[in-house]
Amino acid sequence: MNIYRGCSHGCIYCDSRSTCYQFKHPFEDIEVKQNAAELLENTLRSKRKKFMIGTGSMSDPYMHCEEEIKLMRRCLEVIKKYGYGVAVQTKSDRILRDIDLLSEINEATKCVVQMTLTTYDDDLCSILEPHVCNTKRRIEVLEEMQKRDIPTIVWMTPILPYINDTKENVQAILDECARVGVKGIIDFGMGMTLREGDREYFYSALDKHFPGLKEQYIRTYGNAYEISSPRSRELMSLFRAFCKRNGIMYEPDECFKYMNEFPEKYTQLSLWDL
Repeated sequence: MNIYRGCSHGCIYCDSRSTCYQFKHPFEDIEVKQNAAELLENTLRSKRKKFMIGTGSMSDPYMHCEEEIKLMRRCLEVIKKYGYGVAVQTKSDRILRDIDLLSEINEATKCVVQMTLTTYDDDLCSILEPHVCNTKRRIEVLEEMQKRDIPTIVWMTPILPYINDTKENVQAILDECARVGVKGIIDFGMGMTLREGDREYFYSALDKHFPGLKEQYIRTYGNAYEISSPRSRELMSLFRAFCKRNGIMYEPDECFKYMNEFPEKYTQLSLWDL
């Protein structure tokens, strides 16, 4: 479920800027699916089997415009009404405005909150993700979810070569994930992706904030889609070992399976009620 198109967070690495998604206008010019809640209700009303509903993969549902439009809240109210589960991916602390609904959904069925953490350095965060709350605040959001027993997944991605791909950065994020009790951490190999549209925007940001680094990217990676950090092996070893020691899911397939699984006990109760 994507209730918006485009994004106002300004992350310099955003894959959703890629031309393959056929945006015909500036990415920051947000399209609002104003009847999203009505469409969602019409769809869920006709379904017989309950399932998890995911949102936030293409466009963050808690952008600045959500403060006034409250479209995500309306959709959550529909999800709660019909007894479905939800998995929400965001970078924004605006999600705390809906923590009451998220908690109620989790108590009735299942809610998973996913938060992206790329760098523990708030100064660097203001460059990589300039128009959204910093990492420390996002960790506070994870803590609040933990207090409500809402399970959380962290996306520790992208890890940008020569920028945030340090052992110190990865370790600091991992330590906080363990402290706040996240259920899982997703990483795809300590790197990033670049393709037409996304690449040009990212390189422009490199020229502005990291002079000379664009040329190093071009020499090292050319026009490759998957960009791995030169420290990828070392960092992945650190990541896997840490997650194993702390009982945190770290295989992407395992994390996705957990988020997609609707709780069996609720399905059985529903069938019994029928």
